[in-house]
Amino acid sequence: MSVRLSPPESSTPGPAPTPAPTDPMTPRAAGLWSTLAGVVSMAAFLAAAEIVALATGPTGSPLFAVGSAVIDLAPAGVKDAMVSLFGTGDKVALFVLMGVLLVVITGAAGYGEYRRQPIGKIAFVAGGALAVVAVLTRADAGQVDAIPSLVGTFVAVLLVDKLASRLRRWVRSTSPGWAEQAQPVPPLRGPGLERRSFLTYTVVAGVAAVVVGTGARVVNAGRANAAALRRALTLPRASVTEAAVPAGASLDVEGLTPYVTPDADFYRIDTALQVPSIDPAEWSLRIHGLVDREVSISFDELLALPLEEHMATLSCVSNDVGGDLIGNALWLGYPIRSLLERAGPNGGADMVLSRSIDGFSAGTPLDVLQDDGTDALLAVGMNGRPLPIEHGFPVRMVVPGLFGYVSATKWVVEMEVTRFADAEGYWTPRGWDALGPVKLESRIDVPRDGGSVDAGTVSIAGVAWQPHTGVEAVQVRIDGGSWLDATLADSVSADTWRQWVYRWDAAAAGSGSHTIDVRAQGADGTWQREEYVQPAPNGAEGWHRVTVDVA
Repeated sequence: MSVRLSPPESSTPGPAPTPAPTDPMTPRAAGLWSTLAGVVSMAAFLAAAEIVALATGPTGSPLFAVGSAVIDLAPAGVKDAMVSLFGTGDKVALFVLMGVLLVVITGAAGYGEYRRQPIGKIAFVAGGALAVVAVLTRADAGQVDAIPSLVGTFVAVLLVDKLASRLRRWVRSTSPGWAEQAQPVPPLRGPGLERRSFLTYTVVAGVAAVVVGTGARVVNAGRANAAALRRALTLPRASVTEAAVPAGASLDVEGLTPYVTPDADFYRIDTALQVPSIDPAEWSLRIHGLVDREVSISFDELLALPLEEHMATLSCVSNDVGGDLIGNALWLGYPIRSLLERAGPNGGADMVLSRSIDGFSAGTPLDVLQDDGTDALLAVGMNGRPLPIEHGFPVRMVVPGLFGYVSATKWVVEMEVTRFADAEGYWTPRGWDALGPVKLESRIDVPRDGGSVDAGTVSIAGVAWQPHTGVEAVQVRIDGGSWLDATLADSVSADTWRQWVYRWDAAAAGSGSHTIDVRAQGADGTWQREEYVQPAPNGAEGWHRVTVDVA
């Protein structure tokens, strides 16, 4: 019986096993991954900055500082276009636009770092420097507020370098014959491990940035917890109350704007990208400049003064013909003229430059604020409640007869008595007139432009206004015919708008398309101008026209 023996295994090592073949990564795929690395690094920048801002203070957050800087530096035409296109949604639109730009720019930085370092790192350093400048130029900023942006820049630079390095290793590991290439130190570990390394870093960094950064932003945004402070606040009764709204001030017409605008429907146009959150206990107003004596008043001291109620219609200079950037409310506050009396303005002064805590300023004629007939208020209440946070809580200015950009400073903390020749408000150097008296205007609320109505009696209705002067008459005309007198509703005073209505016999006009124009007459006898004038630089003018179809 024979036994067949197998040869013994050789102890001599053979050639290394050939790595499993893999498809090389395409330049397009590598470009997309590198772009993602840049975006994740941007998210890490924001998250790190928000975390540090928890210690240094919410004013150091670069997100809103950069946004505010964009608002300040944008040409007047761009701002007008944003308001025209998005109205009170302009802040949301700006956030979306900023988000898109950040993704594009930081994505390009990530791609640059992958292709040729240190392009991406340089881009993030430059962006961090701009963020520092934006933070430090805010009205309420201190030197310590630069720290969050500096830390965020360091984190972003470190992360984009690490991610780009791991992506390059992943790309090399997918090249043919990667195992025989001159190996970097440490050696490549194969496509699977290098891919896992890059994706792990990217996903972990991205998720951590979003979760932790969002949490820190929420904490920073609610640091003062103004909403809770507002809910806990009880306003004192007014020493001087406004007359009751007469029953005839509101016409019973469906779709007509109410005489008193609810808080939630009151327009909001301002430069504050983030609504300031102010603790009333820490608020104070300083009056200084060309005065005999400087005056400072706290919130408690303001509430202890004899407050007054006043109904007033406010409007934005950006409101176009037929627009809705206007509202009427009951305001509670202390007469600004009384505070100015305490300070004693000098004879050469002609303007009060009011400043908001967010840096906005408005130049208001001194004589208007001192006029006994102008109920200009340092307001603390709106429609029987503390001011809504987005409308200036805890204190704002209300000046009937002037557009908001020269008078209605929200979150006001300072009043400087000065001269128009020596100082300018926020909007004046941006192309708007220094003086901003509200013009005589009227608007058709119903029927809606482009709508249809049934044959029969149709209510044509709307509002007309010229605060501090008042509206005497409103007329409408159909298809360019004769002017017809509308019925005017009552009002509390000349400082508020007035509803109006005209009962139109649409059946007599016949089926088809018809145009309706409206014009108003002020209490001074002046008729509203027909020629259209755009909002810039001192308010829109022109007759409002709608087109309707009669069925």
